[in-house]
Amino acid sequence: MEALLIGIDAGCLPVFDRLIEEDVIPNIESICDTGVSGPLTSQIPPWTPSAWPSMYTGVNPGKHGTFGFVDYDGYDWHVVTADHVREHALWKLLEENDMSSVVVNVPVTHPPDEIDGAIIPGFIGPEHPESHPKGILDEVREEIGEYRVYPIYEREDDWPDSRKMDEYTTLVRMRGEAFRYLDKRFEPDFGFVQFQKPDTVFHEFHGNWEKVKTVYEETDRQIGLLLEECDAKRVFIASDHGMGPYEKYEFRMNEFLKDEGYAVATQGGKGMPSWNPIRNQLREGQDQETWEPGVVERLAAVAAQHGVTPSRIEGGLKTVGLDRIVKQYLPENIARTASEQVDFPESKAYMRARVELGVRINLEGREPDGIVPESEYESVRSDIIEQLTPLTTPDGEPMFDEVVPREEYYHGPYAENAVDIVTVPNNFDHFLSAHLLGKHFGPPTEPWNHKLDGVFAAMGEGIDDSVSVEDAHIYDVAPTIMAALGVPYSDRMDGRVLPIVDDPGSIAYPEYNSDDAAGIEDDDVEDRLADLGYL
Repeated sequence: MEALLIGIDAGCLPVFDRLIEEDVIPNIESICDTGVSGPLTSQIPPWTPSAWPSMYTGVNPGKHGTFGFVDYDGYDWHVVTADHVREHALWKLLEENDMSSVVVNVPVTHPPDEIDGAIIPGFIGPEHPESHPKGILDEVREEIGEYRVYPIYEREDDWPDSRKMDEYTTLVRMRGEAFRYLDKRFEPDFGFVQFQKPDTVFHEFHGNWEKVKTVYEETDRQIGLLLEECDAKRVFIASDHGMGPYEKYEFRMNEFLKDEGYAVATQGGKGMPSWNPIRNQLREGQDQETWEPGVVERLAAVAAQHGVTPSRIEGGLKTVGLDRIVKQYLPENIARTASEQVDFPESKAYMRARVELGVRINLEGREPDGIVPESEYESVRSDIIEQLTPLTTPDGEPMFDEVVPREEYYHGPYAENAVDIVTVPNNFDHFLSAHLLGKHFGPPTEPWNHKLDGVFAAMGEGIDDSVSVEDAHIYDVAPTIMAALGVPYSDRMDGRVLPIVDDPGSIAYPEYNSDDAAGIEDDDVEDRLADLGYL
């Protein structure tokens, strides 16, 4: 194999350093020490369904088109698929240079590209994802015994932690075993295997260090077997973002916008945009794009409009000790339809989903029922920026590092799909929420979440380990790997070749053709999500 890229979701130097001190990750340590390593600045937003496509295309979301877990058809929402990544992936460009690839468990790769090699998609597809070539997933399962995309339990299940950790390490092992089998089967020029559990263990277990060590120990063991069996001339490690504690506040953006007269609240409908209502369907193997409330959820929404809300019912049941019993039998999505939520068509501006990190303006002519005239767009946007920029937390600290127009971060044919105002939390110590919860500030929903700096490492043939990669960016990964393989990268890439390898220059590759995207039209952005544990 000419090059192997190992993706570690949420991998970052602060976590690596602590693990190295405790001798938990000797193989990762060896790669970092033998070659070159440093922080890898992620993009905005630094979340899986947008950041991994940015890494494997080398372009910003304004060019590839995915910005979050869900995207929108008007005010309705769908979950992200590979069909909506509107730029060629690294493996497609390598194929243009007569190089084959094997890709395992990389997010947002379902449905898979047809390439010289093999692709088994990871999170965001269904449990039994369409893979390439046809039948290869069944072949892998027959060879290694079993292969799953999702854990076999839900977070709400009453499993002991020890059993959950067994499932975590099993999923990590499956990734390594599947990739090693496909490497022998296809003998690719380029390999890309991604490990997701180093991220989700922080989300689910709130940074419990013993559980983090358990997951990383198995991840490192699998990496050691990859190094031993795949005989890669060059090895790269990259992550989509970092991970760390959120020790400050949660800011409820839509509560602020409602109090300032921009957002309007309502009850009923589908609830706020999220992948949560369809995650179980994906886990069960259904290829779902969205979710519609059933009879019970619709009844709950009607009841809520008359003041009978889930929280009020729960409060009453607590007094008689029945709240936990009722929760076991009521559909989990009742709270979605019955909770207070943003009325998008009636609002001037709103946060659609927290991971977008920003505010969307309900612009006339762009949104189906836009109420902000184009002539007022810039003034409304400027007013909101001026109101948010000086905002401080209850402790008197700045809430945001930046509150800026989207043009500061995004450019390209799909930039208009981004938020109109980008809001970057101060040092990513603060949690943003799109929910209406009564107050502007509260404790963070999750005590551990994403940080901006991930990690990059490289070693092997032709890698200059004497230079620094301290300023590496997630957009740099794809052009650097292509350069390491001695082929020119795309002139549409926003990243640069890191100085660890010679720069072969760029060329114009064929434009991405949306007709190849399984019949999806350019302006019909539908996205699918996976059980990443963020919400």
